[in-house]
Amino acid sequence: MTEIGPDWRAVDGVATAWFDAPSLVAGAALAGRIGELPADIVVDLRATGVRVRLDSDEYAEAVSAAARDLGLAANPAVLQQLSVVFESANPSVVRRFWQRVLDYAPGKDGGLADPVRRDPAIRIRQSTEPRPLRNRIHLDVVRPAAAVEQARPGEASGPYGVCHADPDGNEVDLVPGAVLGEGIGTADWQTVFSAMACYRVTSPAQQRDLAAAAAALAGDAGFPLLIDLRPGLVIIDSGKDQAEDDAHGLELDFADLAGSLQTAARELGATADPGLPRFAQLFLDAADVTAVRAFWVDALGYTHDRRAGVSDIHDPRRLNPVLVFQQLDTSDSERRRQRNRIHFELAVPPDLAQTRLATAVAAGGRLLDESADRWRVADPEGNEIVLVSGT
Repeated sequence: MTEIGPDWRAVDGVATAWFDAPSLVAGAALAGRIGELPADIVVDLRATGVRVRLDSDEYAEAVSAAARDLGLAANPAVLQQLSVVFESANPSVVRRFWQRVLDYAPGKDGGLADPVRRDPAIRIRQSTEPRPLRNRIHLDVVRPAAAVEQARPGEASGPYGVCHADPDGNEVDLVPGAVLGEGIGTADWQTVFSAMACYRVTSPAQQRDLAAAAAALAGDAGFPLLIDLRPGLVIIDSGKDQAEDDAHGLELDFADLAGSLQTAARELGATADPGLPRFAQLFLDAADVTAVRAFWVDALGYTHDRRAGVSDIHDPRRLNPVLVFQQLDTSDSERRRQRNRIHFELAVPPDLAQTRLATAVAAGGRLLDESADRWRVADPEGNEIVLVSGT
């Protein structure tokens, strides 16, 4: 897989390429060409480019040729994939809890995977090390209210009544979403921290036309919409909080854009799937939020949220999960010393692994151990990330 051409890299075992593009419209043109290929190819359109993932390298050169024809250049240096790892003495029990909460499918190595390949994979590793205290890492998962009610794994706790814990004590805030506005003009949309509409399509041509229409409408509005194409599916997403005026900073009422996108989708015959939207983000508790946040910005190549007083950091291409930081009681020294049961795993191309490792260490990370293709690094407060390279 590492020999399929200069545009492509193996990332988490998947042939992956990123093509820089000047606009969503330019990216949609490439997506339309890709849709003509007789293969199930995963395509993520962004305002700055297109990510393409192949389950087989058979069509890699055809995708690259289409990009060249459109004047789009590959940029392998930005490729990465972030996943979440749980260490547990009872992996099968933990797996059942998270499969219910996330509505994931069985993944590789006994883990769980998002069926539409948007939210982070869950790895579950066997461990007998006792770690009795609460993690400093937890997940937020937002799904439509009906899906949350069905998935709810027992009584909730916490100040907002949404916190659940798996049998090991790993926590998730399982949050019900809501409709976007009260009018029928945005009835296809759910607010799940992102504003999101998911449309079923019946042909590659219908998918192509919907992606092109969405790209044109967002481009006219100057809005950096996320458009993800999957077999039989188009997912249209604002990005976390970007439907809110203070987040996007544009002279734009997102509900108006959402209404136009809904009209376009319905006119093309696409059918909304209101139960499908899902948003997942990662929370880190830190005694020194500034120092810990700075490490993760550099280690992941993320950027800060533009809003004052918001601790979020995000992938500049909006391809990997948002990280949020909150203040930990500095007197809780025992919890701060305990190693988490949860850590992150970052898959990077083999030829970029040493550069990414050097960046993480320079950002204040400590290299804890290493093997031929794995490096475990701790942030300034002991939260861990494992850099993984190879196929």
